[in-house]
Amino acid sequence: MPITVGHDTSKTRKTLTVGSQSIDYYSIPAAEAAGLGDFSKLPAALKVVLENMLRFEDGKTVSVDDIKAFAEWATKGGKNPREIAYRPARVLMQDFTGVPAVVDLAAMRDGIVALGGDPEKINPLNPVDLVIDHSVMIDEFGNPRAFQMNVDREYERNMERYVFLKWGQNAFNNFRVVPPGTGICHQVNLEYLAQTVWTDKDQDGVEVAYPDTLVGTDSHTTMVNGAAVLGWGVGGIEAEAAMLGQPISMLIPEVVGFELTGKMMEGTTGTDLVLKVVEMLREKGVVSKFVEFYGSGLDSLPLADRATIANMAPEYGATCGFFPIDGETLRYLRNTGRDEERVQLVEAYAKENGFWRGADYAPVYTDTLTLDMGTIVPAISGPKRPQDYIALTSASTEFGKFIEGLRGNKDAGPKAEGRWEAEGGAPEPRDIPGDTGHHNKGWYKAEEAAHQLHDGSIVIASITSCTNTSNPYVMIGAGLVARKAREKGLTRKPWVKTSLAPGSQVVSAYLEAANLQEDLDAIGFNLVGYGCTTCIGNSGPLEEPISKAINDYDLVATSVLSGNRNFEGRISPDVRANYLASPPLVVAYALVGDMNIDITSEPLGQDKDGNDVYLKDIWPTQKEIADLVESTVTREAFQSKYADVFKGDEKWQGVKVTDSQTYDWPATSTYVQNPPYFQGITMDTHAITDIEGASVLALLGDMVTTDHISPAGSFKDTTPAGKYLIERQVPVREFNSYGSRRGNHEVMMRGTFANIRIKNEMLDGVEGGYTNGPDGAQTSIYDAAMAYQEAGTPLVIFGGEQYGAGSSRDWAAKGTALLGVKAVIAESFERIHRSNLVGMGVIPFEFTGGDTRKTLGLTGEETVSIKGLVGVKPLQEVPAEITMADGSVKEITLKCRIDTAVEIDYIENGGVLHYVLRNLAKAA
Repeated sequence: MPITVGHDTSKTRKTLTVGSQSIDYYSIPAAEAAGLGDFSKLPAALKVVLENMLRFEDGKTVSVDDIKAFAEWATKGGKNPREIAYRPARVLMQDFTGVPAVVDLAAMRDGIVALGGDPEKINPLNPVDLVIDHSVMIDEFGNPRAFQMNVDREYERNMERYVFLKWGQNAFNNFRVVPPGTGICHQVNLEYLAQTVWTDKDQDGVEVAYPDTLVGTDSHTTMVNGAAVLGWGVGGIEAEAAMLGQPISMLIPEVVGFELTGKMMEGTTGTDLVLKVVEMLREKGVVSKFVEFYGSGLDSLPLADRATIANMAPEYGATCGFFPIDGETLRYLRNTGRDEERVQLVEAYAKENGFWRGADYAPVYTDTLTLDMGTIVPAISGPKRPQDYIALTSASTEFGKFIEGLRGNKDAGPKAEGRWEAEGGAPEPRDIPGDTGHHNKGWYKAEEAAHQLHDGSIVIASITSCTNTSNPYVMIGAGLVARKAREKGLTRKPWVKTSLAPGSQVVSAYLEAANLQEDLDAIGFNLVGYGCTTCIGNSGPLEEPISKAINDYDLVATSVLSGNRNFEGRISPDVRANYLASPPLVVAYALVGDMNIDITSEPLGQDKDGNDVYLKDIWPTQKEIADLVESTVTREAFQSKYADVFKGDEKWQGVKVTDSQTYDWPATSTYVQNPPYFQGITMDTHAITDIEGASVLALLGDMVTTDHISPAGSFKDTTPAGKYLIERQVPVREFNSYGSRRGNHEVMMRGTFANIRIKNEMLDGVEGGYTNGPDGAQTSIYDAAMAYQEAGTPLVIFGGEQYGAGSSRDWAAKGTALLGVKAVIAESFERIHRSNLVGMGVIPFEFTGGDTRKTLGLTGEETVSIKGLVGVKPLQEVPAEITMADGSVKEITLKCRIDTAVEIDYIENGGVLHYVLRNLAKAA
């Protein structure tokens, strides 16, 4: 579909000749020559946004003053928060977030028909790629059958969703689906979809080159910034608006420069580097800011390591972590099979338009910080947050402190010395090295052998996620650790669930070419699938005796994974402590099976002759890794594996769908239901009004993540969502996960605020999705919300700092809205969730003047009224009254986090999709 650009002023539109190809582009140097300002000192990341303004300048949505504001940004110390309208080139989705987005588009087709419009108007205007990568679960592991059995179960569980997505692929223009079993969306994007410089025909049929940009319905869309492609995660609702031609309203961001110097030392990995970067940037504070990496250290930093750093931008809180185009960018594009003509265009365009990072690259930044990569040491992060950095030498000590904080200095009671009674009895619990008496201990029996589990037993070791499996250096490194361990006679401990879930089929190609997959298989790291698994909670069930021992004896079981997220309750309901580590360290921890052991100084086990084996004995050198990467990670492998990327296997090709403009919603489906957002919609909008007499649904603390608000993992039959499915004759075995059922609002409403680890401070010492209902009795949050709705009582949520951190999970906002919550009042918001709340018609507010839920002494028994919302302006401060349980009233001031003028329109329409739908109906 042709792109529509703004005015061809002939002042900024120029022609670039590359070989035999001539192509138009919008020139930043030409804009300077035309007197629009000096842009020479802008960071490359911001120049991408500036080019977007030049290309779409029309005097209305984008003005000349918007363009000049970028020059002012450089002269004002890297700050000029002007509202602009930004249009990304394309949209990336995965199936957990993509299914509800396609559900919304299908519902919008029904809605526009109801408004007398044409359903064909509901079509993506920008290219959209949806990669099915979030649905594979690790049911089977540690054997050669694992991959095929997990794929078979995936289709059994998800056929309703796959039929729906395939219908969408046929029904909507400009929408492609990458079938299951191909890879993780961010890795497919990095290795295949991304071009660094995009090309398309404009409305006049002229070919135009411009920076490749995107938004994605997954927070780790940022990974592609490692290849100089500006992209970040948005909620599904914001992505849908972008698909339908609605510009993204944003403020010109601050850009923090992160200087990298020196070189990585022997024995360290890109994972060790990114965990330190996350710690530093979280401490710095970069929420809603761009981070751009620069400095001499980039000269020796492979693009795979850059992508690892860019991937974890959500973990350090930035909108994106950008790496400018340089020689390494070109090398990567060539090596991953991009056309040579495209690579030459990238180089010529970058140099001509001021995007190239050369020796003289020295832009202005809002602020800077520096890291010498020569200081990086092996590390992990955990047990609850990605920014909780721990040098590997301190890992066991820090775990001991964590347990002591949980248990105190005493035993946890009669369970502390309990054991699972295996047939014929089990030996007495042995002492744990360094045990101070606060560890729980239990026993389980497997294959006629009794094994002790205790606090710190590692029950999951998973090489998984886009963060690291896209990096051949750490994946080859993991394979070499497995090879050396196998040669020494070591293998995984029997209680450790091991898995290997690469981000693309290319990974398997080079692991097999290096004969490393055989070594990984030998110690239990068999291929379990291509997709997001453990890192999103699709770790699958633990063996029943292990799960029973953990729960019977209240053990703090642990996981070690090569992912990017380790929030409470995310990885497995049986696991309390989760650690992020490089793939080679994941293998090492599987060998010891215990977080209490210091793997830097204590033996991992004994070899065939009974000699102690240490980590240094099985750790590969950088040269060993580099030599194998050079010989096995080839251009041909990428070209071969991506040749038929949209075709899929026989199972996908066998999915049958009907051809229709609107979707025939199956009434009995428990996966896909027509959502209530547009039912009964009219052309009328409603002015924003004050919130009167709202009750408190939940009183939440700091760092409440979107996982807490809308969990993605499994759930039990005793939960509201489980009861809903049981009532519809769905057996527990077929529950699947919250994430897989995001196309059904009935399940997702019941799962909102239902994370097993969420703590509502209205209740003392209670974990899980509970609150006090209108009658004061403890009940589920869902049931309480429905009772409040029936009584006509509006609701508010109180939170602490960084409310809504984590995944770009639109259901965290959708569920909040459907429960009847009118406002969320917090100390601060993470960027994506704030935007999603506005997009669903829920108003975010921030405390001012040092007020917090704690300083105000809130208990959840209060009622809340928020005034001054009639005619409210962006970022306006408004008065609020909190009526305490004793009848006294506290008056406070709140900052309304409706940030831009267009967001006022969204709220007045009831949400961004309602706004877009009405505008499309008007244009019919």
